[in-house]
Amino acid sequence: MLVSGFRSRTVVRKELEWFPCVPPSSVKMLIDFQWKLGMAVSSDSCRSLKYPYVAVMLKVADHSGQVKNKSFEMTIPQFQNFYRQFKEIAAIIETV
Repeated sequence: MLVSGFRSRTVVRKELEWFPCVPPSSVKMLIDFQWKLGMAVSSDSCRSLKYPYVAVMLKVADHSGQVKNKSFEMTIPQFQNFYRQFKEIAAIIETV
């Protein structure tokens, strides 16, 4: 939740307090996180694309231990936002 354009630590702490209300069957555990930087050089509709992207592959386990692979791609601006959010999470975790 954004408050006046800034992430509020109070709001984040409230969000963390809500986490125990999540049913255990919906909680997943991150087993592995892999990423790679790629460059799309062409496509069927564009001969000279030169489009950088970040590909992410996650291994997650559900409550029963079954492991599934999840993958997605992000543009560079999306990845930069993703990275900023993880830095923010890490900073908050250090205060807990």
